Amino acid sequence: MHTAVGGARVPIRMWADPQSVEDAAMRQLHDVTNLPWVHGLAVMPDVHHGKGATVGSVIAMRDAVSPAAVGVDIGCGMSAVRTSLTAGDLPDDLGVLRRRIEAAVPVGFAVHRDPVNPARVPGTGGWDRFWSSFRDLHPGVQDLRDRARAQLGTLGGGNHFIEVCLEQGGPDDGRVWLVLHSGSRGIGNELAKRHIDIARGLPHNADLPNPDLAVFVAGTPEMQAYRRDLFWAQEYAARNRATMLALVQQALADTVPGTRFDAPISCHHNYVAEEVHDGVEVLVTRKGAIRAGAGDLGIIPGSMGTGTFIVRGLGNAEAFESASHGAGRRMSRTKARKTFTEQDLAEQTAGVECRKDAGVVDEIPAAYKDIESVIAAQTDLVEVVTHLKQVVCVKG
Repeated sequence: MHTAVGGARVPIRMWADPQSVEDAAMRQLHDVTNLPWVHGLAVMPDVHHGKGATVGSVIAMRDAVSPAAVGVDIGCGMSAVRTSLTAGDLPDDLGVLRRRIEAAVPVGFAVHRDPVNPARVPGTGGWDRFWSSFRDLHPGVQDLRDRARAQLGTLGGGNHFIEVCLEQGGPDDGRVWLVLHSGSRGIGNELAKRHIDIARGLPHNADLPNPDLAVFVAGTPEMQAYRRDLFWAQEYAARNRATMLALVQQALADTVPGTRFDAPISCHHNYVAEEVHDGVEVLVTRKGAIRAGAGDLGIIPGSMGTGTFIVRGLGNAEAFESASHGAGRRMSRTKARKTFTEQDLAEQTAGVECRKDAGVVDEIPAAYKDIESVIAAQTDLVEVVTHLKQVVCVKG
């Protein structure tokens, strides 16, 4: 159940212990509530301080939207698919499968030398329409079209990942799943930064308590341009994940011939949606949160050593039908690198075929909140369908 935090223009409905939220994040949340366009604010149990706006915040606004409340990785999210395999079908040497996935999907700063043929991405269409609309995006990104095409179907770095997981418990114990996390890559970042800068310069944002929360308002050309670029980037992110998933499925099928796949589950967790809440038409920004309408399937990952939960939304109106997007960081990347060693990483990822070098120490499981506690804090938002534990994890 949530706690109502007072002292703000609109209540802060929080599914986390307010005493556990760092001061910087609480200040960000209070700044949000003081925006005159805000209808309501819900805070997820994975909440933590973020650049511009708080990660784990769900903000409903009337006739306005703050691009920083979406984040710079527009459309970042998750995809997962259950396979016909069980643990015993996987090769004894999981390094073979990991290398095959890494060969199929560029990670970090790498890109495809040739754009992925859309014919390799089943269940998608409209590619000509999608790419032709690139010319309508912000003029400042027009020279990035070729790079955007080369990055489609690539993972990136940071907390993005591709995993081979096993179901834990239940009648399908040991069933193999594929799970991945990525977003709109460089093009989404470039669009977001440009529109955040534009919003900061608008006169109605001159006296905001936090300039990072500058907004676009309905009926203005700036809002129209942002919505156009935003929804394009959200579509890019979804297509990026669909492309990667197709490549990873092929890598698994090449490793274990005859593998079959169920329909995928997919959800954004940095995005904007037009919704109706409390009988009011609002623009809902979810930054580090997923939609959890009644019956909606969602994906909530923990860390590279704790696995992922597949959940079903309960449609809680108090939370604007939302839930957490993951475990949430409990320490910064800089602090994690200073606190932990490669040996710590190896110990905390024992049994997982993955990188265990200095380049990913900042992703060590101990840098994240306890995913079990995060799930337990939102039993009125989602119900658990199954828990997945990774046996292979690919990082950028």
